[in-house]
Amino acid sequence: MGADTKAARRARVAAERENERQRRRRRQRLRNGAIVAVILIAVVGGLYAVFNKSEQASASGYEVGSPGIGKTAPGFSLASSSGGTTSLADARGKTVLLYFQEGLTCQPCWDQIRDLEKSSAKVKAAGVDEIVSITTDPANLIARKVTDEKLTTPVLSDPNLKVSKAYHMNDYGMMGDSRDGHSFVLVGPDGKIQWRADYGGAPKYTMYVKVDKLLADLKAGRQA
Repeated sequence: MGADTKAARRARVAAERENERQRRRRRQRLRNGAIVAVILIAVVGGLYAVFNKSEQASASGYEVGSPGIGKTAPGFSLASSSGGTTSLADARGKTVLLYFQEGLTCQPCWDQIRDLEKSSAKVKAAGVDEIVSITTDPANLIARKVTDEKLTTPVLSDPNLKVSKAYHMNDYGMMGDSRDGHSFVLVGPDGKIQWRADYGGAPKYTMYVKVDKLLADLKAGRQA
């Protein structure tokens, strides 16, 4: 009788241990399932964010780098094609469109300036008081190019890319990070950025934007 009682007790203890092991396995499976679910949610969310960003870039035709809308535009003072230096502070109280471009080797970039000048009435109607272009070529060569192209828009020289890097404009060029791409930054009277469009990034490396599209993008992006 005593032996039977001991055997029954051992069997009961073994059964309880087995039940506990099963409960632990079930809890572990539940935890693993929860972890997998969290990972899947994160992956799906990340893919959605990437896809959504791609869709937005595709729909607008440009990227928006940093500093972006609402940020204070980094100040600068650079040698100008018109002689002397031009600073962003000079334009305080005005709405200025900064046009960062590839420079002397990019004729479409200079065509862009010419067409903006020809459409000055439309540009003014869009709320732009002034346009200032910035590139990385030497000031004397820029001045000669401006004269040859019969342009009036001041083009500033940023040979060490200090200003370009402050605006991350050299992240969007087809020549690597040694030159700017094709980017526009609208700076309001208070020095805050109202709109930004980086057209020159991969894979299309756009170096010219029709004025009507540019102004439509500005209007739409400024309202966003």
